[in-house]
Amino acid sequence: MSLVRPCLALLSTLLLALPAAAQQPSYGAPITLELAKKTAAGAVAEARKLKLNVAVAVVDTHGTPVYLEVLDDTMTASPNFAFQKARTAAMMRRPSKALEDGVAAGRNALLSLPDLLMIEGGEPILLNGKLVGAIGVSGGASAQDGQIARAGVEASR
Repeated sequence: MSLVRPCLALLSTLLLALPAAAQQPSYGAPITLELAKKTAAGAVAEARKLKLNVAVAVVDTHGTPVYLEVLDDTMTASPNFAFQKARTAAMMRRPSKALEDGVAAGRNALLSLPDLLMIEGGEPILLNGKLVGAIGVSGGASAQDGQIARAGVEASR
């Protein structure tokens, strides 16, 4: 009977960890330039609809830049921020907002992760359920950047 509690605790821990692991897509082949441009075009269309000047960056699964589009009169820092948001989504296999929410919830250890920007606007790009890259948007408010990035992902489907 003395082993029942530790075994139940271990089982509970494993069961709680499974959904988090299942949410992360496995890696696919790196995104093609054609798909990167299609994804960015969807984001640009949404940005124009919102009348926002943004930078749209697309990276592969390693966070390596594949494509960048910068609308006229976009803040000069935006392209760098867009790449960082895209890289964050690709490297962590989840939207950059998920990490922003983690920091807001007190998971300050996330801030020690190098080269990541934990602000909404980075979204993973999936093809047949596998991660092929990510898109990052910067230039609007973070919620607008997220909306534009999600429109890009939707256009990639």
